[in-house]
Amino acid sequence: MTTTPDQTTTRLDIGGMSCTACATRIEKKLNRLEGVEATVNYATERATVRAEAGVDTQVLIETVERTGYTAQVRDPRGSAHTDHGTDHDGHGGLHGVASMRRRLIGSAVLAVPVVLLSMIPALQFDYWQWLTLALATPVVLWGAWPFHRSALMNARQGAATMDTLVSVGVGAAFLWSLWALVLGEAGHIGMTMRWTWLAQGSGSHEIYLEVAAAVTVFVLGGHYLEAGAKHRSSAALRALMELQPAVDIAVGETFTVRPGERVATDGVVVEGESSVDEQMLTGESVPVDKAPDDEVTGATLNVSGRLVVRATAVGDDTRLAQMARLVEEAQEGKAEVQRLADRVSAWFVPVVLVLAVLTFGAWLLLGGSLLQAFTASVAVLIIACPCALGLATPTALMVGTGRGAQLGILIKGPQVLESTRRIDTVVLDKTGTVTTGVMGVVEVAPADGVDEAELLHVAATLEHASEHPVGRAIAGRAEHGTLEQFRNHAGQGVSGVVDGEPARAGRLSWIGDTARQGFRAPGGERQGTVVAVERAGRFLGTVTVADTVKESSAGAIAELRSLGLEPILLTGDNHEVAQSVAAEVGIDRVEAEVTPDDKLRTIERLKAEGRVVAMIGDGVNDAAALAASDLGIAMGTGTDVAIAASDLTLVEGDLSKAAEAVRLARATLRTIRRNLFWAFAYNVAAIPLAMSGYLNPMVAGLAMAFSSVFVVGSSLRLRTTRLV
Repeated sequence: MTTTPDQTTTRLDIGGMSCTACATRIEKKLNRLEGVEATVNYATERATVRAEAGVDTQVLIETVERTGYTAQVRDPRGSAHTDHGTDHDGHGGLHGVASMRRRLIGSAVLAVPVVLLSMIPALQFDYWQWLTLALATPVVLWGAWPFHRSALMNARQGAATMDTLVSVGVGAAFLWSLWALVLGEAGHIGMTMRWTWLAQGSGSHEIYLEVAAAVTVFVLGGHYLEAGAKHRSSAALRALMELQPAVDIAVGETFTVRPGERVATDGVVVEGESSVDEQMLTGESVPVDKAPDDEVTGATLNVSGRLVVRATAVGDDTRLAQMARLVEEAQEGKAEVQRLADRVSAWFVPVVLVLAVLTFGAWLLLGGSLLQAFTASVAVLIIACPCALGLATPTALMVGTGRGAQLGILIKGPQVLESTRRIDTVVLDKTGTVTTGVMGVVEVAPADGVDEAELLHVAATLEHASEHPVGRAIAGRAEHGTLEQFRNHAGQGVSGVVDGEPARAGRLSWIGDTARQGFRAPGGERQGTVVAVERAGRFLGTVTVADTVKESSAGAIAELRSLGLEPILLTGDNHEVAQSVAAEVGIDRVEAEVTPDDKLRTIERLKAEGRVVAMIGDGVNDAAALAASDLGIAMGTGTDVAIAASDLTLVEGDLSKAAEAVRLARATLRTIRRNLFWAFAYNVAAIPLAMSGYLNPMVAGLAMAFSSVFVVGSSLRLRTTRLV
């Protein structure tokens, strides 16, 4: 539970839901409570409830239970334990799936001989109908019990769900057959069965035991496959959470990470050097070198050396937990298209019940036989399936966000997907986004007769004692000599005695024209800070230091262009530096020397021009622009404010991931649209066929089960979609 001063957010595991209509009913019941705003997701079997601080969690649970379902406060490690929502009879959770599997196997064993005896005249013998009754009875009563139980519970609430349709259809077929057998009429006509009955959707006999048994098996099979597919769809995130070692560590404590072990929690290296595999966090397979003062993330793998780490975050505050929370929130959200599907599902089941009654009456009024009317109405009950509608969006979202988490891409919510489809312009911050945000040596220009190694040696020795970012960048480029009498000259540079000789490093103007003797400064002053170096009155040359461009930036810009996006560089830096960076990475349009307010106004101006704008940034000064853009993309290495204001987060801070993120989001959106099309088209086509008598109830049951499995299977394809 996450607490704010005036509101709490509670996540509940819900058990017993059989279709999206169940989720809609629970959602409505919760939202009727004063001070409560709830969203229930059928695919994840979770409810997210935002309530005023005074609302008791037990009231929420009791409300769900009175509606006919089970509820419990979600395990804090919820992502690692997604087998939740166990109910009594197998509609959710690990126990539920196991129970469903037992029912499926037992029902299938009993149903197969019922179908064979009913469909193949050569296998029939005297009183074979009574054997099929004996075999079908446990299938209908025990195998289909989860559907009967759910239907009864919903009936007491004055509601109907998918289970109602299955229960009524299976029950009607069984009771009709039992009535026919008890009257003794079936024995006289049982041998008249023909294969044509299956194709024509109506027949010359009165026994529907094979329908009752087969439909039960098909629907159980569909639910079982659906549950397994839903479990796989969240496997990526679950695998990440399970990597976190279970270690009792407090913030500030130190712990040792040996080669081959996972880092217990987020921290800072205080001793040792090693390479750490961060693939589970960033998607990059190349291990990252770590040394004292470097940050490490919990659950990453120590590849080589021994590290001593001081814990900086534990539990829900770790980077991995925050990632999981973002992904869960995205999975639990609903896109507008899904809200439409929910509204359709809310009235879908009652309408189907009415259509089944109308079908029965219409066949009789139009001169059809009682058998034809009964067959058609049962087929209508069984073929109709709102499950596919309810699964279309959330399963695709679960797989898409899980795949993104594996790649180091966090998608905040389903509404983000629609934005990625429409964007045509991408605005990029410079520092920390296109560039590293860290100063580095970009050019070394020795004077005539001076060796580059000598120039760098003197400069590095002088700057080794400096705290300035420019000095630190130079200090890391060469071996240091001995330094005495170091002195910092504010605004000018530094001086000292290097290896026994006086030396200086600083502004060209400070070194003086006499020492330079006509030396022509390189063009580097347009892209960074130029440091001149002198030793014993002899000018050695210059070292240019600048914010270096990330190695991946040029390729990333090209990838964004290939997606039809026009890149624009937006920076508070001066025009010369901005133009230099833009030219290096392949950006034509540059807007420089802008303030944070200017960045916001630039986004608003571009949107006013009719552009759909994505903004990529990492700093506090980018937060307003990220929030105002149609799609905000934050670098995970940036500030918390920028991440909070964005729609997508690139965990590693690698700009090349931006194109992957757009491709993943677009692929997820395409999958959602394909799923919804199939779900709607299936029902639009199937229900009229059933009403007209062209669908046998057994075929209807198989088709209904297949529709849900098809939608979930379509979503699972996202796990292997190519993003590069």
